Amino acid sequence: MQSIHIMNAFEQELKFLASRIAAMGGHAERMVEQAVQALVHHDLELARKVIADDLVLDEGQREIDEKAIVIIARRQPMADDLRAVIGAIRISSDLERVGDLGKNIAKRLLTIADTPQPVRLSRGIEALANLALTQLKDVLDAYATRSIDRIGLVRDRDDDIDAMYTSLFRELLTYMMEDPRNIAACTHLLFCAKNIERIGDHATNIAETVYHIIAGEQLPIERPKEDKSHKVTLDGG
Repeated sequence: MQSIHIMNAFEQELKFLASRIAAMGGHAERMVEQAVQALVHHDLELARKVIADDLVLDEGQREIDEKAIVIIARRQPMADDLRAVIGAIRISSDLERVGDLGKNIAKRLLTIADTPQPVRLSRGIEALANLALTQLKDVLDAYATRSIDRIGLVRDRDDDIDAMYTSLFRELLTYMMEDPRNIAACTHLLFCAKNIERIGDHATNIAETVYHIIAGEQLPIERPKEDKSHKVTLDGG
């Protein structure tokens, strides 16, 4: 009877970690969404709210770390359970960083509050953010449902984010070269775009952690395409 009670208590502790990850994930998503909306609509009040909200994620990460340490010390989990506990620590760290990146975007807006911004470029950042947030939502759904069906797609989508970031980067540089008055605003927008690209990287990190929790092994590393440009055939071709 006592062992059953211990197991039930352990399961509740694991559920607590999962629920806190879900709460952190939702909060991180909102922070990024609101930071980008503040940037697009030049909403300084919303930007200040995003900056203040970062404390919630900091506290969430500390809470998960402390709870996980207690679980490991008290329960000494093995195999699947240990992966779930260590995975929660890793995911909470990535989500805390996502919140930091959202906060950084909000801070950029406050810095360029009096500087005119190219509206079309702000919209480009919004499109990039939508792609990164879709990636983040999908991987958090995979964690909540313990499903790895879409993990590969999440990782592949990171290439789309990188491509869109590169395109936006070039467009911003063009604006700066065309008119020096755009340099200040476009430089800050470049930093905002890079922050969003990094959110995609953290979503990919979470995808790899979720796969490890569920499958018990590391996500396979895709083999890079072989560069044959340096090779010479025997017939001199």
